Amino acid sequence: MNWRDLIRWERMPHILCPGCGNGTILNVLVRALAEKFEAGELDPDRTVLVSGIGCSSRLPGYVRLDSLHTTHGRPLAFATGLKLANPDLEIIVLTGDGDAAAIGGNHLIHAARRNLDVTVICSNNLIYGMTGGQVSPTTPEGAKSTTTPYGNPEPPFDLCELVMGAGAPHVERWTTAHPQQLKRAIHRALERDGFSFIDVLSQCPTNYGRRNDLKSPREMLEWLRENTSTKDEPGKIRIGILRDEERKPFHERVHELIEEVSGDEEGG
Repeated sequence: MNWRDLIRWERMPHILCPGCGNGTILNVLVRALAEKFEAGELDPDRTVLVSGIGCSSRLPGYVRLDSLHTTHGRPLAFATGLKLANPDLEIIVLTGDGDAAAIGGNHLIHAARRNLDVTVICSNNLIYGMTGGQVSPTTPEGAKSTTTPYGNPEPPFDLCELVMGAGAPHVERWTTAHPQQLKRAIHRALERDGFSFIDVLSQCPTNYGRRNDLKSPREMLEWLRENTSTKDEPGKIRIGILRDEERKPFHERVHELIEEVSGDEEGG
């Protein structure tokens, strides 16, 4: 399958700002999915995109697959229901740092704890991009936003550490400056059983860059390249595969319990 066949061209032009990192994420995602469909490793009729509210959450509307555009912070709650009702579905959750870690923080923690069998791609642009540039749970300390014009006084969440602390078995972090590595990460996540989380550091030139002396998408991409590393280096953000383990997915344990209880009732 050609990746172009997955785009809903009738919905173009998209709503994204010029230079937005979500365009890169959409580009990489549809290419990875097209490769999986072409190889027969995934069925497009059983692949579902789920999103909440935010710039990144609009991406499923541009992909020619079944999708759910849900309420703010709740994509993982909807994804839980989908997976339990139909375990054969391949579910990809597209979310942002505000959607996933603020109003959706509890859902993120418990989806990781339960080991829900979904792939989460979090477009982490360090700010609320769609709603006006407010501070988010991942805004760096000292960074400016509309609600922290003199600098953010709070320490940010490390989303990868958060989900690993909750028990997520497969966790990676990449950036929009690493599109090929990101595509391979999506391939790996789709091949894993259980909760896979990909934190994608992404540029938001409109609401983050212009307030924090990164005046163009190019400057932001250069910053991402210069300030990330696949090794533990002082002062740099760690990227790469951060955890890759195996745990039985939540839906399998639930359905095993249902069968066990049903058998006991029939036998009793």
